[in-house]
Amino acid sequence: MASLLTDPLFEISGVGRPPNKNFYYFSVTKKGVIWRWWKISLRAVDRYSRPGEVKESHQDFLDDSWMQSEVSVVFGHRILLYTKALCHGHYDYLDHLSDSLLLRIINYLELEDVEQLGQTSHRFRQLCGSEQFWEQAVRKCCNTVSDEVASLALEVGWRRIFFTSKLQLQKLISRRRLKTEEQRGAQQVCDLENNEDSCQEESVEKKEVPMSEKEFHHSVTPALSSGSDTSSYIDPGSVPDSDTFSDSSESVPEHFLEDMQRLLVQTPAQMTAHE
Repeated sequence: MASLLTDPLFEISGVGRPPNKNFYYFSVTKKGVIWRWWKISLRAVDRYSRPGEVKESHQDFLDDSWMQSEVSVVFGHRILLYTKALCHGHYDYLDHLSDSLLLRIINYLELEDVEQLGQTSHRFRQLCGSEQFWEQAVRKCCNTVSDEVASLALEVGWRRIFFTSKLQLQKLISRRRLKTEEQRGAQQVCDLENNEDSCQEESVEKKEVPMSEKEFHHSVTPALSSGSDTSSYIDPGSVPDSDTFSDSSESVPEHFLEDMQRLLVQTPAQMTAHE
């Protein structure tokens, strides 16, 4: 049992009671007692004062009335009685156990005893009301705990699961399933709508402009934007005559040449009027 004791066995620190503003530290180890103090004052005399320290054995502390009075004035009479009991060898082994080990011990108690134990100290009140304790209580009463029950316990708490009847628990689980299915259906609808919107955007992007409009804008827009005279945009003299075409290897109809010359001489405004 001595191996369960931590070192120091007890320690506490704090500021003295008004009007005392000094800072104190008091600890009880396995070998002795340590008393330290730091003087806090605005007076010039105490500006360079060094911290004080007194170390004594357990028996010397029990015989030192001055140190006992200092501990009682600064930290209270209950702390003095507790530290004196430690110096006599009256250790509280239960207080030095870990939380996991204490929870295993508390799990063997009845619920009425657990309620009374929670009223003994602040630490036991936290342990008896913790989620770890109530989870152990639920798993102890039930042979198996399903994943749905464990997931529901994360939302409502293990204590509520423990005090809920099986019929009410089934209702809570069925409501939770229905809510989950509704959320999944809503998510699927949103995904479908997003997919349709993306497909429509892709179809609009892939839609091409007709070639006639592309050629028209490519040939007319530069001349109009430059502000030049549209009548001089195409030089009729640059068009080869019929003799030039006749010298080529392929024959071209005469009516085709006449149409080409007539179109090249026309201005864009005239072309628009004809259309």
